[in-house]
Amino acid sequence: MPKIMSTGFCIPPYELKQSDTAQFAKDLFVESFRDINRLLTVFENGQIETRHFAKGMDWFQEDHTFEEKNNAFIESAIELGVKAVENCLTNSAYLSDNIPYEEIDTIFYISTSGLATPSIEARIMNELPFSPHTKRIPIWGLGCAGGASGVSRAHEYCLAFPKAKVLVLSIELCSLTFQRNDRSKSNLIGTSLFADGVAAALIAGDEADISASQLDTLPSTLHTQSTLMPDSKDVMGWDIRNNGLYVIFSRDIPTIIDSWLGDQVQTFLASHGLTTQDLRHFVAHPGGKKVLEAYLSTLSLESSMIDHSLHVLKHHGNMSSATVLYVLDRFMKEKIPSGEYGVLTALGPGFSSELVLLQWRE
Repeated sequence: MPKIMSTGFCIPPYELKQSDTAQFAKDLFVESFRDINRLLTVFENGQIETRHFAKGMDWFQEDHTFEEKNNAFIESAIELGVKAVENCLTNSAYLSDNIPYEEIDTIFYISTSGLATPSIEARIMNELPFSPHTKRIPIWGLGCAGGASGVSRAHEYCLAFPKAKVLVLSIELCSLTFQRNDRSKSNLIGTSLFADGVAAALIAGDEADISASQLDTLPSTLHTQSTLMPDSKDVMGWDIRNNGLYVIFSRDIPTIIDSWLGDQVQTFLASHGLTTQDLRHFVAHPGGKKVLEAYLSTLSLESSMIDHSLHVLKHHGNMSSATVLYVLDRFMKEKIPSGEYGVLTALGPGFSSELVLLQWRE
């Protein structure tokens, strides 16, 4: 089965405390909501302490056109993406030797927060010495599910081409979509939750050379499952208008998880002769505190199984598709015994879920 060899990151340059963003939101939204102080408790109750952004607070104090926002996305995505790729292929925590760029067969580029043609991975290939024959597979529009979906598609690619080494590169600069004049509760919630993140994962097929790995065990991807909930397009996504991307974020997401996701996971595991009791590791995208609590409820998991997800949420917020790769990195740093099972999962627009069955192997 394909193995995840390494991860890499580039933390965006501007760190903001949650108290600072709460004050920013209060100044912006105070005239739109009489109960602004009650609504602002979402900043305190979400268990987020810090987030990172591609631009400083001053940038968000001013209005920007869709063109200006998207140009800022392209510029920052290239700069941060290059660094994340470099970090992934030279990460001494996982690799005894650097992985040459020309050994990368394919790049899956994942994003939902900015537009570019040629897409960002092509622009990054102009900055780094990849082979000109490296295949490019940009995937846009999967939102928070994108990181898990990228791992799933890389798994399937490596089954078809077992000698391949594949990069999954997720670049989400959610803050650059911010709409100052959108005074909806969805925008207020988004302002409290979303952040910028850039992450990469290196996945190798069965016949690929993994001698550079220095881990005793690696998470192997055994199986995947994608599920779309019918008629749920208004749960999460973008409303695309003249001024850019306006967030759609339903308050019912935790309830939907509690009532819908459990059966999806149980059926997925049962098809491989497993139950949730067989899981030792839960690599979950932290969509928010209530989302993580819904995972525990619907799957009857021990609270400790979301510790890594809570840590990422606390220090980085919800970085859309990149977030689950940050969580995966924390699991990879553990010395997990061979044979133990885990599930990597994320939810996104559609409304949809992505599941990846993992097993750590020597």
